[in-house]
Amino acid sequence: MKKVSLAVLLSLSAVASGAYAQSDQGVTMSTDPAKIADIESRAQNLQSQQDNMQNMHSQASSHKSGHHKKSHSKPMSGSGE
Repeated sequence: MKKVSLAVLLSLSAVASGAYAQSDQGVTMSTDPAKIADIESRAQNLQSQQDNMQNMHSQASSHKSGHHKKSHSKPMSGSGE
């Protein structure tokens, strides 16, 4: 009987702690235009930062691949002649 009551107590405490943790986080809806504008501007800033990072990464990789292709093209043209 003690084992069953202990198991029930533990499972109830686990459920209660899970419910408490979920109540702190979640999606909230706001109709305040100032909050909406602030969130949209933050999202646009994040998007532009991500685009800049991707552009920098693609430029660096194309720069590296350009050198890589040139080094392979020289032996091919040299061996073909």
